[in-house]
Amino acid sequence: MNQWRKIYETPSSHRAHIVQSVLQTHTLPAVILDKKDTAYHFGQFEVHVDADHVLWALKIIQDEIKFE
Repeated sequence: MNQWRKIYETPSSHRAHIVQSVLQTHTLPAVILDKKDTAYHFGQFEVHVDADHVLWALKIIQDEIKFE
């Protein structure tokens, strides 16, 4: 893999893991970066994929994941 790109950001750990899981079911490797501050409880969880798969990952998120 060349470079990782952020494709999704959320304050919720479980939403980041859902996005990661859906992408992995489509054989897209995805990683979660925890950028949440443990002392003050602010920040985000970021889902990253390889730069070559950004458009595919964004399309999957748009078509298959709805958080409401």
